[in-house]
Amino acid sequence: MSQLKKIIFKVLFCFLLFSCQSNDTNNQSVSDLESLQRKTSFVDLYENNLDLSVYKKGKIVISYWATWCAPCIKEMPGIKRAEEILEEYGYTFLLVSDETVSKISEFKNEWNFDFNFLKSSKSFETLGVYAMPTSYIFDENGQIIETIVGAVEWDSEEMINKLKMM
Repeated sequence: MSQLKKIIFKVLFCFLLFSCQSNDTNNQSVSDLESLQRKTSFVDLYENNLDLSVYKKGKIVISYWATWCAPCIKEMPGIKRAEEILEEYGYTFLLVSDETVSKISEFKNEWNFDFNFLKSSKSFETLGVYAMPTSYIFDENGQIIETIVGAVEWDSEEMINKLKMM
């Protein structure tokens, strides 16, 4: 099977799975962020475990991405600019991949991106993420306040203003 056919098959497969996904984020006794932390663990590029609760005082954007995902890579410069603009509004951007730490590190060095890159111990499918990029915006209480599937212009005036108001 050609590489293009494989990519098309993966995209269609992910779309079908995503459209059948149930939403279990209505349990308010445990925050969405705590629930996520119970489903998977995260490590930084030095393979240190990271507890997401260290970011709970502010808003968190978790963007699921992959080194082979062209739309993910395309939106990264905008994410960086948005991160800088929104720092004073309490935002932290975390870029999470389920690829190996070495693969993520190679990508970081090759593209010279300076992000909070993390590796999830669980596959995206296990976490209910079926399309990339997919981003979740969490409020100060750890609740998901927005889900964005697909690439966006994070540094556009419209998006910046929307995030400032959240």
